[in-house]
Amino acid sequence: MKAPAAAGSGAEERLARAALTRVVEPGDEHSGRWLREHGPVELMERLRAGERLDAPPAGPGKRRIEGYRTRARAAHPERDLDAMTVLGGRFVCPGDPEWPTQLDDLGDRRPVGLWLRGGADLRIWALRSVAVVGARACTPYGAHVAGSLGSGLAERGWVVVSGAAHGVDGAAHRGALASGGATVAVLACGVDVAYPRAHTGLIGRIAEQGLVVAELPPGAHPTRGRFVLRNRVIAALTRGTVVVEAELRSGSLVTARAAERLGRCTMGVPGPVTSGLSAGVHELLRADAVLVTDADEVVEVVGDIGELAPVRRGPVLARDLLGPVASGILEVFPAQGRLDGREIALRSGTAPDEALGRLYELQSLGFVERQGSGWELTKGGRQPSNSRRGGA
Repeated sequence: MKAPAAAGSGAEERLARAALTRVVEPGDEHSGRWLREHGPVELMERLRAGERLDAPPAGPGKRRIEGYRTRARAAHPERDLDAMTVLGGRFVCPGDPEWPTQLDDLGDRRPVGLWLRGGADLRIWALRSVAVVGARACTPYGAHVAGSLGSGLAERGWVVVSGAAHGVDGAAHRGALASGGATVAVLACGVDVAYPRAHTGLIGRIAEQGLVVAELPPGAHPTRGRFVLRNRVIAALTRGTVVVEAELRSGSLVTARAAERLGRCTMGVPGPVTSGLSAGVHELLRADAVLVTDADEVVEVVGDIGELAPVRRGPVLARDLLGPVASGILEVFPAQGRLDGREIALRSGTAPDEALGRLYELQSLGFVERQGSGWELTKGGRQPSNSRRGGA
């Protein structure tokens, strides 16, 4: 069920939602249902007061709910909002003008709110965005492809969204930044926490040139489960997800499958069939993901009508431009040796006069030359046409 968008975010609701980002885990469907039924203000009041909250049999147990209540009493959303102001950031809620309404497709798993660093408008950027995700321990091939996709998409006016992780994520962000384009990092921690630590500089650059986004409040640290849950936001935020290298068990495949469930486009870049790092991508492609190899093909999938990738053709050779009769005559020549005009006409099924006229045409084009009473191929005439290069 699609979560209803709030009509607006007043100061009291904003404080309650900011507090709830410290209370509940991202993507918690049960707390999302409570939020939908009671609203953020009443939910926080119930948690702080220890009031009973209905939960289905498979829902959170007493110990977990008690943990929510403890965190609710300890939450100080004003401090978090003040900390974001110092960072030059902000907190965005459902119903705000900057809220990307496509996140509402997550239903009760929709983020309570989003903490942002960066000057761009998230809603506007998300309208024309693509996720590029993949293996952390990627190969040089994967890093090259991800960087090329990042720069190519950015140059075409698309926003590149990823998770700022090692490997494919970082390469995609760097590609977009290098071309002066737009990129968004969705973190599994607070927007003021650089993770991985080696990407401190990269995340800082993204905050300056693009946007850093998180469901978790300032100072929150990542956990294994939060990375997986973060992926649903990447999938929902964008028009489509491209996977560049992924093993059969990979968080990138979680993102792609989430995108598919949400009705977004899923794409994969093929790799060597001998590479375990491409096995997951190949399984996606065997299902129903679209095979893509560059930014033009990605835009053709996610873009508007008429945004087509250029038609790919091999090089056009002079031999390809010959008419059918001249081409047929050229085909009867052996690689070595000569033929007289009568034999050429017979082998090609052409009248002698017509064959002679075509032979002089081929001579003027540099394909054949006359030697005494016979004809033979020149060096240029021995070059195969496109149709013969891959033939048996």
